[in-house]
Amino acid sequence: MTIDKNQKKMEIGISTFLEATGGPASHAERLRNAVEEMVLADQVGLDVYGIGEHHRPDYAGSSPAVALAAAAATTKHIRLSSAVTVLSSDDPVRVYQDFATLDGLSNGRAEIMAGRGSFIESFPLFGYSLDDYDALFEEKLELLLAIRDSEKVSWRGGHRPAFDNLGIYPRAVQNPLPVWIASGGNPESAVRAGVLGLPIAFAIIGGLPERFAPLVDLYQRAAIKAGHDPRKLQIATHSHGFVGDTTDQAADLFFPSTQAQMNKIGRERGWPAYDRSAFDAARTLRGALYVGDPEFVAEKIVLLRKNLGVTRFFLHLNVGTMPHREMLHAIELLGTKVAPIVHKELARTEAQA
Repeated sequence: MTIDKNQKKMEIGISTFLEATGGPASHAERLRNAVEEMVLADQVGLDVYGIGEHHRPDYAGSSPAVALAAAAATTKHIRLSSAVTVLSSDDPVRVYQDFATLDGLSNGRAEIMAGRGSFIESFPLFGYSLDDYDALFEEKLELLLAIRDSEKVSWRGGHRPAFDNLGIYPRAVQNPLPVWIASGGNPESAVRAGVLGLPIAFAIIGGLPERFAPLVDLYQRAAIKAGHDPRKLQIATHSHGFVGDTTDQAADLFFPSTQAQMNKIGRERGWPAYDRSAFDAARTLRGALYVGDPEFVAEKIVLLRKNLGVTRFFLHLNVGTMPHREMLHAIELLGTKVAPIVHKELARTEAQA
């Protein structure tokens, strides 16, 4: 893939689902730790911190906007995003209000990453049928964008009560409030984001990241055909990983919790057992695990930019539960070591392109 010299600067940040061991005490501790992580990420110059919505005992992130708001007043620069908001089982009015509130508290640093979610617990929890999985997302995304674009909205749809010419407040500081489409690799999602001219985030948690190039191409072609400026398109990826002082140390620290969480989910979904050989294969240069020392993780991010043209990279640090001190050290290394290497190398190579 050829990188446009005018392409948006590469952003680097953190994503998390607020993994916890389960129970009130661990959930509360994980939430408090997340605030400390956001403050540190801001201090070391990272660009974004995203919290994904889940409704399971092993995650504390059922309300990303509330958790993000806890750090809004104590951070200055970092963008605060959901990663993702399960829009299909939520109310777009409340989603907009929650993130417009966050936008006000942070003075214009909030973002919504809208997706259908890889887990399904929220559907029965909020009274929705999985039979309407696709229709719910399409309709609710349409309403969310209408609310974003207009103070007063009239709405008729099949999955939410109608309303006429009602104002929705507070309004976001940013105009428009950023809305991303999050996708695990669905071609229809790539086309939808392109047609709408919305930024897209791909979750790449297995296989070779370069295999997403056709989806990036599909997204860009759909956007251009719909009349959107390709230079303004934004592409993010979200991948598991961990940064340590040495590559061996990072791998040894990250493997146990990753194995435990992957096997827990794997038993639910019928996946084969996750072992060290699978882990080590995925953390090679072309693999989907970004685990290593700062130089190696930076090299992988630069390769990702070359292959997919991404403008933002989310490192999902805590797959399973990790000691808080190790999380903070990884965040520090990502901001003070990895990001400067990436930016320096991209400045050099893209100036020559």
